[in-house]
Amino acid sequence: MSTAARLTTRGDSPGPADPVSGIGEPSGHPDGVRATARIRATYNGRVTTLPQLRGDGPFHLRRMRVGGRGATVGIIGAMSAPLGGDRLAIDITAEDRAELEVTTAAATLALRGPTTAPATYDVRLTAGEHARLRWLPQPLISAAGSNLRQTCTVNLAATSRLLLREEQLLGRADEEPGHLVSRIRVHHAGRPLLDQCTAYGDPEPGWGGPAVLHGHRAVGQLLLVDPALDVSRGPVLLRDGTKDGAAVLAPLAGGPALLATAVAPDSSALRELLDEALGHALGR
Repeated sequence: MSTAARLTTRGDSPGPADPVSGIGEPSGHPDGVRATARIRATYNGRVTTLPQLRGDGPFHLRRMRVGGRGATVGIIGAMSAPLGGDRLAIDITAEDRAELEVTTAAATLALRGPTTAPATYDVRLTAGEHARLRWLPQPLISAAGSNLRQTCTVNLAATSRLLLREEQLLGRADEEPGHLVSRIRVHHAGRPLLDQCTAYGDPEPGWGGPAVLHGHRAVGQLLLVDPALDVSRGPVLLRDGTKDGAAVLAPLAGGPALLATAVAPDSSALRELLDEALGHALGR
């Protein structure tokens, strides 16, 4: 990407430090991309429509052809991002009774940029009453030398349904990962449901040890929120003790929700684990 192209997407000054995590929002870099993509879905009584579908910077948005009353949007990367100093965001809203699925066409590759300053990648998801929202991106790859802070903030109405999948690959083939800090915060019916922060790569202590990843380089989670869920079951441990990784599926206190967390040696094994966890959650 040329310097001229990156300069056209500067934003305002960052806000104050996050009072919960204690991590201040990075100031970025004067040559960093600042871009926000926005997707808004509404239900017109027959099908879900997309009155707002606006891409920006590296985000090219495309509505996919699907049947039924729902809408599906694919996000296509238009340039290399996130790089050091970039500040990227995606705002996705499914209004009352809308059915929306959003995915990405390819993996997101975090790379070292013209600065060692962290890049930020913020995903904000909102679902209204009786809405169904599915956020199913391809994996995020933390390449050597990269520095990324990723957040996912979710606000759900009491009767909305959510399926969220996150997959992170720590380094490409035969390379060490960059520094990746990832946080997910979920509110359901105005109350906190989940607040989780993970950090991998140098300078984080012990991130690859037996108490965290045990040598694995693929990590992920799957969150299912649905008023019809059976959350009375206890935690389920999948593939414990195998070389293909392991996952645990557990109910969350305070909401009709199940969370699967998985570690695996590679992306294909990770996806298999998360798919298996989803099957357990749905009673298949």
